[in-house]
Amino acid sequence: MEVENQTLATEFIIVGFYDFPHLLVPLFFAFLLLYFFVLVGNLLIMLMVYCNTQLHTPMYFFLTNLAFLDISYTTLIFPNMLAHFFLEGTHISLNECLLQVFFFIFIVCTEFLLLTVMAYDRYVAICNPLRYLSIMSDVVCMKLAAGSWIFSFLTPIPHTILTSRLSFCGSHTINHFFCDVAAVINLSCSSTRAIELTTYLFGTTFGVAPFALTITSYIHIISTILKIQSAEGRRKAFSTCASHITVVILFYGGVCSTYMRPPSKVSVKNSKLLSLLYVALTPLCNPIIYSLKNTEFKNILRKTKST
Repeated sequence: MEVENQTLATEFIIVGFYDFPHLLVPLFFAFLLLYFFVLVGNLLIMLMVYCNTQLHTPMYFFLTNLAFLDISYTTLIFPNMLAHFFLEGTHISLNECLLQVFFFIFIVCTEFLLLTVMAYDRYVAICNPLRYLSIMSDVVCMKLAAGSWIFSFLTPIPHTILTSRLSFCGSHTINHFFCDVAAVINLSCSSTRAIELTTYLFGTTFGVAPFALTITSYIHIISTILKIQSAEGRRKAFSTCASHITVVILFYGGVCSTYMRPPSKVSVKNSKLLSLLYVALTPLCNPIIYSLKNTEFKNILRKTKST
């Protein structure tokens, strides 16, 4: 009887950034430009790696996966988000919202695992350089990448099913720029305990555990680097690690600070701003940090331009 008396949502309204009315025009052009640079930067990485055999290494193989992932989830969110600037209160059906929730969780989980795999790749390269190519063979790299994608694709299924069973009464307005999990849960008038527990479980599996593995890898990496006699060798090794750990901190910090708290404790405006860290800033920084500041990549890019 309780469920029958509740209003079941068939669609939601996405607010976007209309709670910042004086910033709508500059935000639109800023996000449009940001989306353009994300696409160009990550497509450049994929094209350069594909066209240059010198870049057919495990590190750039995983970087290509990361670039494709960054394009995927910015494209999942940015086109709709940009449309919201012209259409106040954009409507989205419940099924479309659930589909966005599914793919968003899938992509975020894949990024967690790929960043962990890349940390392991750096660990092998620095701590076991003589065995690097035998340990990180093409078959092993393919298995690690495929495992990250497949396992992450299965992960959102229970979360999406639980969300689809929620009842929504009262407001159906999502005060966010996409169907964010926490924002959707906050609209429910039925118990969200199961979803909160699932969120913490997945947060532990894809947040804490991979982060712990990444930190463990870097403890061994730093220990090995400090033993290098050459100052130039230490500098190059630290430079390689600094790129990856910067992206890890940005991505993990944004996701964990948003989702590793009960939905009732999350400020909507703060959630929007924090979401921009991993939805926009990280995909933009990846091409800069991993490639455009990488000497090897820049040298190959110069040779490509000169030919």
